[in-house]
Amino acid sequence: MTAIELSDVTKRFGDVTALQGLDMTVEEGEVFGFLGPNGAGKSTTINTLLDFVRPTSGEVRVLGHDAQTESVAVRRRTGVLPEGFDTYERLTARQHVAFAVESKGADDDPDALLERVGLEDAKARKAGGFSKGMTQRLALAMALVGEPDLLILDEPSTGLDPNGAREMRTIVREEADRGATVFFSSHILGQVESVCDRVGILREGELVAVDSIEGLRAKSGAETTLEIEASDVTDEALDAVRAVEGVSEARADGATVVVSCEGDVKMAALDALESAGADVQDFTTREASLEDLFAAYTEGRE
Repeated sequence: MTAIELSDVTKRFGDVTALQGLDMTVEEGEVFGFLGPNGAGKSTTINTLLDFVRPTSGEVRVLGHDAQTESVAVRRRTGVLPEGFDTYERLTARQHVAFAVESKGADDDPDALLERVGLEDAKARKAGGFSKGMTQRLALAMALVGEPDLLILDEPSTGLDPNGAREMRTIVREEADRGATVFFSSHILGQVESVCDRVGILREGELVAVDSIEGLRAKSGAETTLEIEASDVTDEALDAVRAVEGVSEARADGATVVVSCEGDVKMAALDALESAGADVQDFTTREASLEDLFAAYTEGRE
């Protein structure tokens, strides 16, 4: 079943086109990473899902509902951690979560939710004195109220230390495991890479890529770096590696041969080096990271 579906969605603000013919689907139960540089249209997309902004044209459906005409039903089944969440300074953490429980007509235990996000020791503190990281944890606890079918997390790692970020990733996977769909927008690419099933990359209001990380690597043509520990490496051996189709570079760096190549020619490069007389002891590979892929797609390179 499709949890989110945008069909030919365009949004204009005066002379500025924020979204241009956007088509995107997110399947039920998956963790979907939504990426793009500043100004790409990520916030506008999220706001159309929640009916905070209405598209100029096109259709938006969320959890089987029309996002405009059935927005109340969408919000009832959706938990949101917005970017730049502001607390009510005079309310305690527990009062914030209790308010969210009452608003949704849920029966969650506020104390249990605060314990889950690591705020059990601060539940009686007024939120006005919270750090940015504590505020993010509180917002996540409120988003989890009612076991939502869809979680929309906009920059959820902002202000979190490494432990907090790891705990957040664990919660994301737990929510997906119980069947929730997670729509996850973040600038911290390592977080996205470690938790998302698929990734969509937005550029200038258009979806330029959507796939798994491995699928994006294959489509982008991003190269693999092969580091080979070898002895008896001659210029002729390096030339033999460079002659392999799919190898763009081969150079010696001390006792290491560094090869840049397409992912599926690694073994051919190794065979060429050994056939030319080099003694290979070991090798390691580094695949293109999500950061590399993000740069490739958002800078418009193939």
